[in-house]
Amino acid sequence: MSKIIYNKLIRDRIPEIIRAAGKQCETVLMTDEEYIQALRSKLVEEAREAQQAAPGDLVTELADLQEVIAALMAVYGISPEQVSTVQSSRRVERGGFEQRLKLLWSG
Repeated sequence: MSKIIYNKLIRDRIPEIIRAAGKQCETVLMTDEEYIQALRSKLVEEAREAQQAAPGDLVTELADLQEVIAALMAVYGISPEQVSTVQSSRRVERGGFEQRLKLLWSG
């Protein structure tokens, strides 16, 4: 058996899925600090996957991204209402992205 080294945060059922496929794996429980850092890294990983996703796969990648965001919000005690309030405020202050503007330069 050849081992593939991952050293990254995985979803809770992944070990079960690996074992059901007749393979082996090893996991460890992260400390709170390791977990928070792993979530932040996973956020970037999932954002890159969403960036590169084919149109038909985008919804899955966005769902994965939202799962990581939900976990980060839980860790930091941030409610969906807090995020929604700040999002609305920033939209009023700075606008959204509806106009599809690209900044070419500023002086």
